[in-house]
This record gives sequence, C-alpha cells and structure tokens, in this order.
Amino acid sequence: MFELDLSDTQRDLVGAIRSVCAGFDDDYWSRHDQEHLFPDDFFDAMVKVGVVGMMAEPEYGGGGSTVEDAALALQEIAASGAGINGCSTVHLSMFGFHPVTKWGTAALREKYLPRISSGEIHVSFSVTEPDAGSDTTRITTRAVPTDDGWVLRGRKVWMTKGLQSSAALVLARTRALGETARPVDGLSLFVADLDPAFVEITPISKMGRNAVASCEVVFDDLPIPRENLVGEEGRGFYNLLDGLNPERILVAAEAVGLGIAALRRGTDYARDRVVFGRPIGQNQGIAHPLADAYMQLQAAANMVRVAARLYDGGKPCGTEANTAKFLAARAAFFAADRALQNHGGMGYATEYHVERYFREARMLRITPVTEEQILNYVAERALKLPKSY
Repeated sequence: MFELDLSDTQRDLVGAIRSVCAGFDDDYWSRHDQEHLFPDDFFDAMVKVGVVGMMAEPEYGGGGSTVEDAALALQEIAASGAGINGCSTVHLSMFGFHPVTKWGTAALREKYLPRISSGEIHVSFSVTEPDAGSDTTRITTRAVPTDDGWVLRGRKVWMTKGLQSSAALVLARTRALGETARPVDGLSLFVADLDPAFVEITPISKMGRNAVASCEVVFDDLPIPRENLVGEEGRGFYNLLDGLNPERILVAAEAVGLGIAALRRGTDYARDRVVFGRPIGQNQGIAHPLADAYMQLQAAANMVRVAARLYDGGKPCGTEANTAKFLAARAAFFAADRALQNHGGMGYATEYHVERYFREARMLRITPVTEEQILNYVAERALKLPKSY
C-alpha cells in the first residue's frame, strides 16, 4: 500500500518475501489460528528464503543482516495477511538468542546458533512470571548451583513457541533478594534445554495469535550445564537490556505490517461495498478514518526506520525504539478497528479476516512492553520528569 525509500538490496529482500508469502493466503492463516496449528510449512519456507537466519553472523550460517532489514522482513510478512501469527513463527529464531550472540562464549554460540539459523531447532525466550509481571526484579525462578552447573526451579508464563522449542533463554535468580546491593544483580541468564523429564509446558488459552501458542512452563530441577550460562553470573538483567531496543523496533515493524493488511482489507471493502446506490468509501465517515489510518501507519513506519538506523549505527535509540513501538501498535489497532467497523456485521465474520487482525492488533498494545511503561520511559528519559514507580 505504501513503500519506503528502499535500496536495491532491500527491494529484492521484500520482493522475495512477498513472493513466498503469496503461497500462504488469509484462509491458510485463519485455519491455523482457528485450529491452533503451528505453521510448520511456512516456517520451512522462511528458512529457505533466508529469513530465519538473516540476523545471525555468517560464521554461524546466518546472513548478518541489520535490524532495519529484519524489520522490513517482518513488516512484509505481517502485511501479507500472515499478521502476528506469521511473524511469531520466525521472530524468536531470527532474534531471540541475541544475548547469546552478544554475551555467550564461542562454544555456546557454536552449540546453538547454527542449528537455529538452519531451522533445525526452534527456540523460546522465558522471562515473565505470573507474580512479577513488568517488575523483572521480582522474579522467583531459581537456578541452584550443583557440581556440574545448576538446576532450574520455578514457573514462567507467556513463553512463545514453547511447544515447538528445544531450548529457551531463561532469566533466573542465582542470588536471593536482599543478598545483593541491587535486586537485578542477583539475576543470571541461561540457555536451558527443554527436557520434558524436567519441564512441563502448557498452552495458555488466549484471545488471538493462536497458531503460535503462548505457554506456562514449570521447571522441576531442570539440569543446566555450567557452559550454558550467558555472560557473567549475576549480570543476566544487564545482558538482556541490549536486546530490548531492537525487540521493540522489530515488534513495531510487525505492527505496521498488520495495520497495512487491515487497511488494505478495509479500503477494498469500502470501494466494493455499495449501499444506497454508492460505494461506502464515497462517504467521508468511511473515507476519513481510512485516510487517518494510512497516515498513522506511514508515520509509524518512518519512526521504525529512524530507530532501526540509530541502533544499526551504534547510537542511543531508547526513546526512538519505544516511540516506534507505541505509535505502531496504536496505528495497527486503529486500522484494524476501522477495517472491522467498515465491514459492519460482516466484520465479525471470520471469512473476512479483519476480526483476526483486530484480535492480534490488540495484543500489540500490551506486549512486549505495555503502553503505560513506554509512557513512563519517555516521561522520565526524554522529558526528564521524576520517576513515577
């Protein structure tokens, strides 16, 4: 519906992804969402086109791509109608093990990254706990030392792709609250192999994005070898921070793509649907919100690019990354809401697909960081206001 100013290489990337995604239409995604089926064939197609391994270093079988290029790839996947189901199929394989790339030993990188890049294994990311929420310092999952490493005990929630994953990045407490000067200093990051003998994984029934499960996970003395510690013990929270800004940028790109898909459906229907002898899109009450959605998405897409280029250039981008995520999630939700409204009663019918976009768009205003936490960040960092929490 709109294109940013792309380089020839980026245009080739977008074209290749668009061509592959054309083989997976809206009916494909609706069926997988309704039946809670993981899209294995789509994942395999993304492996072949180079998307899954695009951000890994070439020495580990990847493409060494920038965050800007990865954002374009995810935006195109979502815009194809795959939405967040499609993006979540590949997102964690593309970027989820970034802390391993940045902080893991050479042996740890060699152990996991080539298999992730090739699509041999799926991986997950496990931080959130039911009683901690956004306050990461309050997590209680423990990694208890043993002669060979650690055993992991505790419970996590909202682990994406838990049912498919062979391994997960897990943040756990290696020192109890009160034992360190700062609560975050007692947290460590591990790569945990999800051995079913020590791990119970249960899907969470949820509103949308049901082709890719979100899971509750219980660790019951799961052994973790010493070499699977990522970075230094007690520095896990800080090792995570480096990945937060690019994560927000990539999710923002997914939101833009989802909004484009919704806007396309809403605009097409406004052109084709005739009521009282004229297309409904001829009425300003229909046309103006669609134009508003277009401008919001265009602005968000440009903000995503600004943030991505700052990150890729090694420059601070916290405010820009959070702003991109905030604007893109709101733009996607507005576009999906107006597309559904334009369809009238048929917007509630699954055959028109906009209800699926609407359900997915609502999620983006919560995850991976809530709007309220972004507003807190911008108020404190950009406006220099007192911290409120």
